[in-house]
Amino acid sequence: MFSFFKSLVLILSILLTINAIPVFAQETDQRQVLLASTDPKISLDILDIMMAPLTVEELKTEADDWLKLIKVSAHKVADAKLRIKSLNQKQEEAENAPAGASVTKADAEKDSAMEELTNLRAIRTAEIDRLNIVLERINQKTGLGANGMETEAVLAYRRYIDAVGGIKLDTTDAESSFAGIKGWFTSKEGGKRWAINIGTFTFIIFVSWLLARILSGMARRALALARNQSQLLTDFLVSMTSRVIMTIGIILGLSALEVDIAPLLAVIGAAGFVVAFALQGTLSNFASGIMIMFYRPFDVNDAVEVAGINGKVSSLNLVSTTITTFDNKRMVVPNNEIWGNVITNASASKERRVDMVFGIGYGDDIDLAMQVLEDIVNEHPLTLEIPEAVIQLHELADSSVNFICRPWVVTADYWTVYWDITRNVKVRFDAEGLSIPYPQQDLHIYQEQKSMALPVESAEQAHDHHGTDQMGLEETN
Repeated sequence: MFSFFKSLVLILSILLTINAIPVFAQETDQRQVLLASTDPKISLDILDIMMAPLTVEELKTEADDWLKLIKVSAHKVADAKLRIKSLNQKQEEAENAPAGASVTKADAEKDSAMEELTNLRAIRTAEIDRLNIVLERINQKTGLGANGMETEAVLAYRRYIDAVGGIKLDTTDAESSFAGIKGWFTSKEGGKRWAINIGTFTFIIFVSWLLARILSGMARRALALARNQSQLLTDFLVSMTSRVIMTIGIILGLSALEVDIAPLLAVIGAAGFVVAFALQGTLSNFASGIMIMFYRPFDVNDAVEVAGINGKVSSLNLVSTTITTFDNKRMVVPNNEIWGNVITNASASKERRVDMVFGIGYGDDIDLAMQVLEDIVNEHPLTLEIPEAVIQLHELADSSVNFICRPWVVTADYWTVYWDITRNVKVRFDAEGLSIPYPQQDLHIYQEQKSMALPVESAEQAHDHHGTDQMGLEETN
């Protein structure tokens, strides 16, 4: 008996489940129909939330329902335009008639028709906005094409929207055109809507600009607290902070203007490979610029020698480095040329050694010369005591006895000390009678003398023999 009831309960449960499936499906279909058919004024944000869990097929069904509403509104707009055309003809006929009452009546009817047309356009625009939300959800679930464009199924809806949307003015009827423009400007879905959008765009751009200035200033002050922070890296991070904020602001502003930037971003992404291939050199310079900024081989105002150029670093960006040469020429060097070669930074250290060589003659007093050099170096106010200067007899050259003179100085005083000591050495050597020899060579000429005189008899015989040969005769005895 118990088993019988158990089987009966199981059968009833199965029957209830089977009957519930079509009911659930019917409720789902009714829920979708309610969105498009019975609630066309649903708010955009609520509609977007309700479209999120739907499948592609359900979204297409919803899009078709909204498209049907748009078609109805488009027909009503067309009928209103035809009625205005008819009223224009009646108005022209009434103006030619003697009675003035008919003219007033025609004007009133036309004003009513124009107001109705404005309202119908607002309804059509609202329905198009809701269809666009459904289409965006379809794009999210199906994705864009390989070329970054929407699928053909979505483009079909877009083409119809472009065909029936907007305001087309009748240039033959100035009054109707003016009324249409006026109605568009005063309608909630027309001029007022775009006024709000433009105002929002302007406000977003202004706030973004203000935030960019504030945050970039804060970033500069924060980076200034870091020790040994590169000025180039600081400038780069500050500028990038400002640019990122402005970029985000522009994207938000375009969204406020109802500009769909998703296809644009998709096209940029698809074209990225082509752009990267075409700009290989620029990307290489970009990577080198990043390496220079983070490894900091030099900084702004450093005296460097890079790519065969000597000068001071003026500025650096992600593509090139600007160097001002010591004769005030501006050189723009690609970063790849700098990072791929030897970089000499004369300003990297706080102290530098000044290397100089001075020569005296072989006949001069070397002790006196060394004492003079030591006095000159020690008396100069810009030379450092630590590290100690090195002054030594260095080599016995071909024409002179050479001393090395290597004092240490602050990097900024390098050339001042170099020029001062060179001048003082010349003055003191002259005063002490020490010569500064110039290159010279000794030339020795050897000449060998040989006697060219011959004995008298031999000379006479040679003369006679030569004369006989000249005449072609032979001497006979």
